[in-house]
Amino acid sequence: MTRQEHLKFCKTCVNRKMDLKAGLLCQLTGRIADFEDECPSYQKDEKAIVAMDDEVEMVRDEITSRVSDATLEKLKSEQNLPAAIFAGIFIGVLAGFGWAAITVATGWQIGIVAIAIGAAVGFGMRFFGKGIDQIFGISGAIIALVSCIFGNLLSIIGFVAIEFDQGFFETFINFDFSYTFEILKETARPMDLFFYAIAAYEGYKFSFRKFTQKELHELERPNGSES
Repeated sequence: MTRQEHLKFCKTCVNRKMDLKAGLLCQLTGRIADFEDECPSYQKDEKAIVAMDDEVEMVRDEITSRVSDATLEKLKSEQNLPAAIFAGIFIGVLAGFGWAAITVATGWQIGIVAIAIGAAVGFGMRFFGKGIDQIFGISGAIIALVSCIFGNLLSIIGFVAIEFDQGFFETFINFDFSYTFEILKETARPMDLFFYAIAAYEGYKFSFRKFTQKELHELERPNGSES
């Protein structure tokens, strides 16, 4: 067993003691743990378990570094990237239409809506994808960014429809999308890039599955113990 796997037992055992140089030791032997599979002297410390944080969620790197290889493989087997991407795109498209509707109705491009889009895409991907791997965050960032650009483009089409007194969908169908990049470049503002960057970051950050310290303990509590 690795040191990390040993600590799953030691951190919640009444027989633990802290040494400033060696770290967590067994007070029965005075040494670091060296057992295999299960500690015969393990005694659960209820107070240590109760004191575990059950509110603050850990980020991806903290989770993958704290769990055993077996638990990590189990979490990875529960991942569903296609479902996460589908959910992210679906939410992103709806959010893009919503942003365009707000922008056209108010006449103002409210940047904070882009941040909301990034968060919505990320949370949707987390719920449906249960992702741990890096690809989930990268996909979330890309989808969030594209959704913001899509919403911005829809806003422009909406303003064009109003200018020429046409219906939105009629304008959308007849719109020459070959000029998309040029139009976005002409209408872009420095502040837009700032909000896009935040949206992409949130799409990345929120796409990963999250656990609290206590939830990780539940996943990896020593065999035969109760929580």
